[in-house]
Amino acid sequence: MAEYRIAYTVRRSDRARNARIVVDAEGVEVVIPKRMALRHVEPFVEEKRPWIERTLRRIRAAEENAGIRLEDGGTVPYMGHQLVLRVLVEPGRVRPHVALRPGGVLQVKLGERGRAPLRDALEAWYRKRARAEVAPRLDAACARAGSTYKRLSIRGQRTRWASCSSNGAMSFNWRLLLAPEEVVDYVVEHEVAHLEVMDHSQRFWRLVGRRCPRYREHERWLRRHGPALRF
Repeated sequence: MAEYRIAYTVRRSDRARNARIVVDAEGVEVVIPKRMALRHVEPFVEEKRPWIERTLRRIRAAEENAGIRLEDGGTVPYMGHQLVLRVLVEPGRVRPHVALRPGGVLQVKLGERGRAPLRDALEAWYRKRARAEVAPRLDAACARAGSTYKRLSIRGQRTRWASCSSNGAMSFNWRLLLAPEEVVDYVVEHEVAHLEVMDHSQRFWRLVGRRCPRYREHERWLRRHGPALRF
């Protein structure tokens, strides 16, 4: 029996020197250099088929265990806890309202039914909460390290959890709040370490190890479960 064709999208990149494949919960993306001929993409994907299929299976399994069900009575993770969704539809409501209630209930008021409005309202709430959760952790980590950063931004990167620029600008992914608290703490320490060492050399990892002795465990958790941390 013939194998099925793997569905993928292609993106050209001026910065790419070689072709690479990105596999996450959104699907398969092939990133190719600007001058690479498209006829080479399909053989490249077929060559990587075993790895792509293993990665997709791992992502689907992680999604099943992530505890994310976007519906009334469903659940969403928040810093290691499960919040129960209470979705109220109020026709005529212009702006959604999301509030954390006692007992771990996340109440969401929407003007219309549907998965998309609920997803958008939750993402907006998580983005605001991400700044509130990350900022004090970042300030404390910098104080311990004796360093400073320039600014903090919250984004929704597809492939990065956080970044630190050479001028000290920090960026963190709001989806980190779907991970356990200790993982969030690790990512903060990781980026603060970049204020001193910009690369991922042995010196960098020694620095991270002193500040977060369990960093290998957290790295493994993100590799295994990270692709499923999305709505």
